[in-house]
Amino acid sequence: MSSTAASLSIPDLKQQLRTFQESLYARFHNGESVESLIESRSDFIDRLLSDSWNQILGSASEKLSLIATGGYGRAELHPSSDIDLLILYAESDLEQYKQSLEHFSTFLWDIGLKLGLSVRTLADCIEQANTDITVITNLMESRLITGSEQLFADLQDSTSPDKIWPANEFFIQKINEQNERHLKFGDTAYNLEPNIKEGPGGLRDIQTIQWVTQRYFGSSSLGELVNHAFLTKNEYRALMKGQSLLWQIRFVLHLLAERAEDRLLFDYQKALAESFGFKNEGETLAVEGFMQLYYRTISDLERINELVVQVFFEAMEDKAPEVRQLNESFRIVNNAIEICQPNLFEEQPLALLEIFYQLQINNDIQEIRSFTIRQIRQNLHLIDDEFRNNKKAQKLFMNIIRLPHGITHQFRRMNRHGILGAYIPAFKDIVGRMQYDLFHIYTVDQHTLFVIRNLRRFALEKHQDELPFCHEVFQNLPKPELLYLAGLFHDIAKGRGGDHSTKGQVDAVEFCKTHGLSKYDTGLVGRLVKSHLIMSMTAQRKDINDPAVIQKFAKRVRSIEFLDYLYLLTVADIRATSPKLWNSWKDSLLKELHTNTKRALRRGLDSPDDEDDKITVKQAQARTVLQTKGLSDELINTVWRTINKDYFQRFSVDDSIWHTIAIASCQDEDLPLVLLRLHSGHGGAEIFCYVSDRAGTFAVCSATLDQLGLNILDARIITTDEKIALISFHVLEGNSEAIFDLSREQYIVNTLRKNLTSPDQAQLSVERYSIRQAKYFDTETTVKFAHDSQQRYNIVEITTHDEPGVLSTIGQCFSQHKINVRNAKIATIGSIAEDTFFVTDAHDGFISDSHVLDQLKQSLIESLAPKKET
Repeated sequence: MSSTAASLSIPDLKQQLRTFQESLYARFHNGESVESLIESRSDFIDRLLSDSWNQILGSASEKLSLIATGGYGRAELHPSSDIDLLILYAESDLEQYKQSLEHFSTFLWDIGLKLGLSVRTLADCIEQANTDITVITNLMESRLITGSEQLFADLQDSTSPDKIWPANEFFIQKINEQNERHLKFGDTAYNLEPNIKEGPGGLRDIQTIQWVTQRYFGSSSLGELVNHAFLTKNEYRALMKGQSLLWQIRFVLHLLAERAEDRLLFDYQKALAESFGFKNEGETLAVEGFMQLYYRTISDLERINELVVQVFFEAMEDKAPEVRQLNESFRIVNNAIEICQPNLFEEQPLALLEIFYQLQINNDIQEIRSFTIRQIRQNLHLIDDEFRNNKKAQKLFMNIIRLPHGITHQFRRMNRHGILGAYIPAFKDIVGRMQYDLFHIYTVDQHTLFVIRNLRRFALEKHQDELPFCHEVFQNLPKPELLYLAGLFHDIAKGRGGDHSTKGQVDAVEFCKTHGLSKYDTGLVGRLVKSHLIMSMTAQRKDINDPAVIQKFAKRVRSIEFLDYLYLLTVADIRATSPKLWNSWKDSLLKELHTNTKRALRRGLDSPDDEDDKITVKQAQARTVLQTKGLSDELINTVWRTINKDYFQRFSVDDSIWHTIAIASCQDEDLPLVLLRLHSGHGGAEIFCYVSDRAGTFAVCSATLDQLGLNILDARIITTDEKIALISFHVLEGNSEAIFDLSREQYIVNTLRKNLTSPDQAQLSVERYSIRQAKYFDTETTVKFAHDSQQRYNIVEITTHDEPGVLSTIGQCFSQHKINVRNAKIATIGSIAEDTFFVTDAHDGFISDSHVLDQLKQSLIESLAPKKET
């Protein structure tokens, strides 16, 4: 090394760096520990920098200090980590050595090192360290590589805790910094593509503990925490084991990405799973097994970090704590609960549940003291079958879930400290379990707790403006705890194979029976778990304006009470799956399904609505409003004469008023008529087209809207007796937001009208491309056929990978086969499009020829096949 560096041969040094990097990977694959490898890289860079420094600066090399900072300062250099350096110089030396320092910096860049380089005086360092927590942190873990030892010693002395940043102030600032960082990552470590360095429970949390330890005890060794009883030996081992796993993952990430990468992107998750020896087992994919190991590890690290932070807080209390006896088992120390006797849980295992009940009923208690947290975790084994079958334990659990406040907070605490998984063993199996898709963005246990949080928000006055209808429905529930239990169990059987709803129902029923619920209540919770997906599927995939659909759904729910429970569970579930999944359109669909079903149940399942009477009522309501707006009966009748009754069944009174006014004022030369209005009830916007019916009209519309970056949520098409198509689209912007800009509205209308006027001249090709993550999920295109209850329409259900241009491609297929689209329900679930189309033949007739359907199916599958990357 020294002789090569001495020659300053840039090509030779580049080759040495490449050779060393290759040897690093070879040593890793041969089983050498990552701890050894990252230290080895740090040593290698030390030697290279030291030799280069001495050669380039010559006699000046001992008058300045070359200092490693950051991860390099800790001698933790992963394969592609940046090399952070500080060059420290005396006030008068910079001009004298400026040229040499520039040469040194340029040389390091030229040989391929990725640098983070600062050049400062001692005074600069002190000034910046005084005001910037990041600077003092970097200086704390700095390490002299070569150069002036005196300058470096002066730096360490000037930035010591007795000069700046006393331990207490430093601790508070670092914890605030950590909290802000956690919020930036959604305050959860369980993201689909987590950041192993910056996310909660990641490497930065471990480093935070190191920094605080160093400032407090003068040593960055985490073993110092054991010496001072801040950590037990077992906790220390768990911390080191977790750090080792994260280091291994980070090492392989850098290897796979060939750059510094700290995000567990889908691009690398499968390769990481293979590298760590995971294989597919049953219905559990290798990548899911690997990610569960990761999530459980960072969960453990998050808990250790939380414990250490609590211990430091208690150690830094600057005055005698206020102690208040709560009962024989617990006391309150300042604002935290603490056990009165060290062996309380061993002597009274039920206290493991009681502590959370006490936290719930005493609003002034905000935390659990560190010793008590440690005792909870060390005594989880006491929650065995005997404990679970204890009537007092069961009563305590039900008391927690029945209280009108604090349920979410306590369930989160119980999960964090392992109580939920110990008390409900099936819940332990879903802790840290992820599903390899773009639909579920949280692990199953975190999703479950978000569901319960959402259900609780429906109950609370302070959140009623969020979803007013949900708040209103919640007030009708006779026993909210049944809803919370259904939320707790709805996904508990994920990962076991088969239908998780059915298996979850078995678990829920067994739990309810052992916890003293009545037969009726037990059955209700079980049915909710079993049926928790049907309302969402019905609203998003079925024509909920079809009386037969409503009648079938009403027969399944059987009662308004069950409908209310199911509606709230459905909304909470969707909103807890992904923030991007919920929108105003889904809100309106579910409300409409709830309202229509409630009306059917009140009328009686054996007394369905007379559709002709219903249409007559809707027409009368619309006519009254239209007359007040100046339309005569003659004009109204002229518009309605060519529209069949199917129109009034499928469109609301408000829609028919809007459409009638538009059509009545429209002349032949105005065709095609295109209008857009924002829809406060449904969210998003409604686009209405009144256009001569011709083959391919739906394809033109869908391609145009696709080009405009709009998401089509729903499409309805009616053809009049005069062969005019009435087309209604509900749309949102591509980011699922409503259209707010007036010029944007006008542009959409003008573009659609132009393309409908001259479809042969319109540039309607939509380039299909996948978002980055979607290409890592294999979605086979499936096409299924069904029909409505009266065989008016063929129903085409298409499941395929979602990407821009898919709907346009489907529309073009229908057009090529002379298929008319009369209704469309568009649903996107993660990376999967699940679209339902109600179609007829070219003459608006039912398609009974199986050969025609087979050809359509084959054409759709071929057209929707993933495009091969070139």
